Amino acid sequence: MRIAVAGATGNIGALTVAALEGQGHEVVRVSRSLGVDLTTGEGLDAALAGVDAVVDATNAGPGDRDETVAYFGTTTRNLLAAGERAGVRHHVLLSIVGIHKVDGNAHYAGKREQERLISEGPVPWTIVPFTQFHDFAAMVASWTEQDGVATVAPLLVQPIAPADVAAVLAEVATGEPGGYHPDVAGPETQDLVDMARRTNEALGRTVRLVPTWAGPFGVQMAGEVLLPGEGARIAPTTFEEWLAGQR
Repeated sequence: MRIAVAGATGNIGALTVAALEGQGHEVVRVSRSLGVDLTTGEGLDAALAGVDAVVDATNAGPGDRDETVAYFGTTTRNLLAAGERAGVRHHVLLSIVGIHKVDGNAHYAGKREQERLISEGPVPWTIVPFTQFHDFAAMVASWTEQDGVATVAPLLVQPIAPADVAAVLAEVATGEPGGYHPDVAGPETQDLVDMARRTNEALGRTVRLVPTWAGPFGVQMAGEVLLPGEGARIAPTTFEEWLAGQR
């Protein structure tokens, strides 16, 4: 198959490209750095010519709710419109478990807008909600780290390895459109603060972590809000196994 990956130079996008190419598919990399701008549509028609499926693994930088919703809305509309013109038969979205239970998070609002546009759009689709990735905890801590101290929300999560995310996206993209896919998660629940501590230790970094609900992840995300729902698909790689590869 000929498959386009939007966000191809990002972490998950690059892994998805590798997974698809490893299966013998032809992959078109869609990224601003490669001359395709999803916000303006520049280069998009040429990129999607002859493409069977599109995987949207794009991300948005920090911004307020309106900015994030506008960004995801614009890029998704452009991707869907170009896909319709090109005769794309399957649009696959990387989404997030729990976004419909949390109102105050700007990024989640943007992902909900993506889901709305795709589910109402002209291209047959599959939306795949994933839990947080194994590298999420250290990334969150890095946002606030200053003078060896970082704040982290004590979220309960069931994290998944980035390579497992890519494997599922590749599998879904080469299959038939299925609408809403079951939640996809890693095999074990974890505490985000403990994950950040263990990741920093594995990387040889000393950071004092301060648990707090102040910040982008408020108390409405506590408890089981971010855990996968009933009937979830469980990926194989544990956090400890992933961590061993970071040392």
